[in-house]
Amino acid sequence: MGTADEFELAGVPDAFQRLWTPHRAAYQNRGQDQVSGSADCPFCQGPGRSDEDSLIVHRGESCFVLLNLYPYNPGHLLVCPYRHVPDLTDLDDAEAQEFTALTQRAMVVLREAANPGGFNLGINQGKVGGAGIAAHLHQHVIPRWNGDTNFMPIIAQTKNLSQTLGETRDLVAATWDASR
Repeated sequence: MGTADEFELAGVPDAFQRLWTPHRAAYQNRGQDQVSGSADCPFCQGPGRSDEDSLIVHRGESCFVLLNLYPYNPGHLLVCPYRHVPDLTDLDDAEAQEFTALTQRAMVVLREAANPGGFNLGINQGKVGGAGIAAHLHQHVIPRWNGDTNFMPIIAQTKNLSQTLGETRDLVAATWDASR
């Protein structure tokens, strides 16, 4: 067992680099039960703010596209209906059509903006299905590049991101508007 002096090493350099992500604590502490209704839902609140503040890159008729606040990779987009519904089967035909069309468009835009080698697309339905915000349906559009996965997420549960969310939002929004 070490002495008290051995444990007073706060701030003393060692061989490890650290990536601090204190901004995630609020999300992690609230967990999957953070949204009980549309009043506290970030996907319902987002469209009422500016595109920059909400990280929105496109607003459609019944759905919108925004950056994930906690992305797996730069350009990780979410396609959301404006309507606060939890399940894909809750969408009406027009919403389902736009939801799919915006997912396709997101892939086209990300290919043009960032040249990924592939994509992960997914909807996590319900809390036990892995949805971080189960109360409001959203589709993940995650660009992938060869070699973008390494030991960091596995060993350190840390993901290196090469751009800020603001830089990524500006690039994707500009590409979205320019590539019509």
